[in-house]
Amino acid sequence: MLILAAILAIFVYGMIAAMLGTILPDLSARFHLTPSQLGQIAFTQALGLIVASIGVGPLIDNEGKKIGLVLGLALITLALFLLPQSKGFGSITVYLFLLGLGGGMIVTAAHALVSDISQDRRATTLNLVNLFFGLGGLATPFLSANLLRHNSTRLCYTVAVLAGITLAIHILTPMPPPNGERSFVFSQVGPVLGKPVLFLLALFLFLYVACEVGVWNWLVQHLIAQGIPESRALNILSLGFALGLLIGRVAVSPILISVPPPLVTLAAAIMMTVTTYLMLKTSNANVAGILVFLAGISMAPVFPTTLAMVGDAFPRMTGTAMGVVITLGWCGLAVSSRIIGAIGGGDPKRLQKALLLIPSASAIMVVVAVAIRPMLAAH
Repeated sequence: MLILAAILAIFVYGMIAAMLGTILPDLSARFHLTPSQLGQIAFTQALGLIVASIGVGPLIDNEGKKIGLVLGLALITLALFLLPQSKGFGSITVYLFLLGLGGGMIVTAAHALVSDISQDRRATTLNLVNLFFGLGGLATPFLSANLLRHNSTRLCYTVAVLAGITLAIHILTPMPPPNGERSFVFSQVGPVLGKPVLFLLALFLFLYVACEVGVWNWLVQHLIAQGIPESRALNILSLGFALGLLIGRVAVSPILISVPPPLVTLAAAIMMTVTTYLMLKTSNANVAGILVFLAGISMAPVFPTTLAMVGDAFPRMTGTAMGVVITLGWCGLAVSSRIIGAIGGGDPKRLQKALLLIPSASAIMVVVAVAIRPMLAAH
């Protein structure tokens, strides 16, 4: 039941991770939003993720994972029911902030729960559970393009109902109380924050989130600007990127049994650099679909495997350490959204230039991954 609860939470987060990028074309058309305003909306969601991740780590270390999961799912459900009632730019930013708060809570709590359940094969288990992130990310644009006719209102209500059902399941699922050995102790914050490996892992996730969420939020807009129809662009995001994440996590899980996580993340960063650069250089829908799929496979192991490395490096105060790393990861979303929106300006065709941020960040990830390996070997 604990694994099922974590799977459902991560599936819901996968759906909301793809939500903004899926509804951006509709929101932009309905409210005449500029790329700069869209960047500010994405920044606001990132701010919610950051605020939640800062506070939820100590909370779940002291009170248990259930409170973080229940609060997060409640906020997601509320935000998705309110979002279709938006009157303009201001209300959209408020509801996306709430969505970010809920997302930040369930990501940290669900990964900390899975990390505790399977300590012996933490990286493998986290990647397997995160298959359902890819499945959720696949479902949102697929439903929008093929069943809901790009109707953002119907999409929000559909995902809100699924989030509400997941919330009810979490309320009814017994979860273990906080372990005293892993609880938050203020006097131990210094030693946790004093380890350089924590901030290298955080920097690695910062760069990765800037890349992954950059694809989720902006790929459809970019493909439309290249002359690809909206339905086709949404299916490239769904059956290309999200499916690549899903299949990549299936493929990497057995590999992580014998290959060290730092080596896997290094290889992933190299592949990301190549595939994301190439996917931005084509206007052919078929070629773009293939390259986006390969980019998804490249990115697949990074987020869960990085969190597994955090769990390995910090067996005490795991939730707090994960909260720090995930919080700085969401800062990557905040920074990249503002940069992409600013460079994009009022011309959607300039997004191609702005999105070169993604392969650039991937290249820096390679350097950070090389620096992390010896530090983790010392733990």
